Amino acid sequence: MPFTHSPRLASATGRGPRANRIAKSLRASCLAAVLATPFALGLALPAHAAPAANAASEAYVPDVGQAGKDVIWVPTPQTMVDKMLDMAKVTPKDRLMDLGSGDGRTVITAAKRGLTAKGIEYNPDMVELSKRNAAREGVAKQATFEKADLFETDLSKADVITMFLLPTINEQLRPKILELKPGTRIVSNSFHMGDWEPDATEEVKEDCRTYCTALLWIVPAKVDGTWKIDGQTLQLTQTYQMLTGKLGNADITDARLDGKKITFTANGTRYTGEVNGRSITGTKEGGGKWTAKRA
Repeated sequence: MPFTHSPRLASATGRGPRANRIAKSLRASCLAAVLATPFALGLALPAHAAPAANAASEAYVPDVGQAGKDVIWVPTPQTMVDKMLDMAKVTPKDRLMDLGSGDGRTVITAAKRGLTAKGIEYNPDMVELSKRNAAREGVAKQATFEKADLFETDLSKADVITMFLLPTINEQLRPKILELKPGTRIVSNSFHMGDWEPDATEEVKEDCRTYCTALLWIVPAKVDGTWKIDGQTLQLTQTYQMLTGKLGNADITDARLDGKKITFTANGTRYTGEVNGRSITGTKEGGGKWTAKRA
């Protein structure tokens, strides 16, 4: 059966005027798309529940724009879900976490690709709905869901994090995300993380009417400071994945991080390396190896 994505957006709690305007716009613009989108509910019955409770639980249908603790529920087309996972270059070896997982559609899509995927959702009705949907799709073991506060959740085991949250929530999460292991991929539907520029941005034009921009960030290694390389001093100043600095007396240019990978040019030579804690090892354009150690 077709399965469309159901991410979440920040709610009215602790929101500024700009965020309120965005949320109101989202409710209005997404309602028509939802009414036109096929939506199927899981039908598995909890064995321990009373018949009346079972019927009420299974009859649960989330409303577009319904408020939650930190987010409102707004759906996104399957094409957008697929694009986000494609941008993260997910593989079956990855562990994915979806923050504000709604009815579980991103998690279920990831599980169908062979990933171990987990949804973090505060609304218990959505959590149970997600579990039924996962069971219906045959991926209940790979796709799990937890009722939890996304701000209190341990993100450290995730290789990929997906989210559809307003900029204010993204910025609140940013310090925690930047402490994750280098190379962790973060994909957001439409909304930025303040002045941390994305590593890649792509538009979805097929079967997507509103909020069709996927943004990818790769958590960079921490390299800010002084390093020693081939008897010279490498001084690096880091702003997220972007770098400036000097190698000896020469400015470095075209310098950036891609997770653990570092690249820069100095004295006309292109350097490529991998950061491993307090050391960097790599190669120089034209041949030769180089090693840097923290001073």
